[in-house]
Amino acid sequence: MVQTKKKFKPLIIIKNCFLFFVSITLIWFIFHQATNLYEKNHYSPKGQLVNIDDHKMHVYIKGEGTNTIVLLPGLGTTAPTLDFEPLVEELSEDNRVVVVEPFGYGWSDTTNKERTVENIVEEIRLALKKSNIEGPYLLMPHSISGIYSMYYANKYPDEVKAIIGIDATFPKAIEYFNEDVPTMPNFMRYIAPTGLARLALYIEPEDYLPLAEDETYSKDNLKKTKAISAWKSYNKNVVNEANEIKNNIDKTKNMSFPSDMPVLFFTTKQDKVNAEGKSNVTFYQTQLTEFSGSKLVTLEGHHYLHWTRYKEMSDEVKEFTESFIFN
Repeated sequence: MVQTKKKFKPLIIIKNCFLFFVSITLIWFIFHQATNLYEKNHYSPKGQLVNIDDHKMHVYIKGEGTNTIVLLPGLGTTAPTLDFEPLVEELSEDNRVVVVEPFGYGWSDTTNKERTVENIVEEIRLALKKSNIEGPYLLMPHSISGIYSMYYANKYPDEVKAIIGIDATFPKAIEYFNEDVPTMPNFMRYIAPTGLARLALYIEPEDYLPLAEDETYSKDNLKKTKAISAWKSYNKNVVNEANEIKNNIDKTKNMSFPSDMPVLFFTTKQDKVNAEGKSNVTFYQTQLTEFSGSKLVTLEGHHYLHWTRYKEMSDEVKEFTESFIFN
């Protein structure tokens, strides 16, 4: 009898460990869902929610002025309205500034529609129109939204007066640098629903927050950013958008901005030059239009230049908009 008990003791330990793991996982999942519910009731949207295809899309508006600047986020920026806040504060002193949070971002719902360039642009247009924000617009895309701005400017040129890119991704970049298009594993869509994103936030919160000087973002802003990151990080729309990049580039790679359209591009000074002498700077130079006021500005900083260079960017935008007159 003693020998039999010793023989099965390891199995009992394994079983107990398994049950303990399952119990902890279940408790964490329940805690995560309860916290989600509390946060979503406590942290209400800063802007307005408009109905697009029976889903809610969040649109935030601040300031007044002749110019309407529409900020569009980079891939995976979980809380665009909060992320752009310092830049919005600066730009809104002279302009009407709008942040459109696409489906899967910020306070917007998720959708079952594919994240094609056509769908994303049409949803942005509808959100603007349903918010009574008439064009023409200055589209200000960050990163991947450069592709959507390229499509928007070609499909609806009368609605776009200028492009202001924040280290924006434009369709010809992949071919120019001879790079592969990045993708995202499908399993990442479960990171937020299972509570793994919230767990990661407790362990390494800095990975989900802007790399900016103290007090650039308020404590309230950062608290909400962490909450939305726990709800939305790498959700199904973000994963689908990442895996749709190649198709969206294929649809837009032969497009260019209209030759008479004013464009202003911001990019980083810490630019890597490849063996052929190509860099972000040389690429953006190929994207400049013939408009006399079009220019490229390099700034010290991260890919998210608006985290730290929002004041310089605002000054450049003011000078840029003074170089042309809106009808």
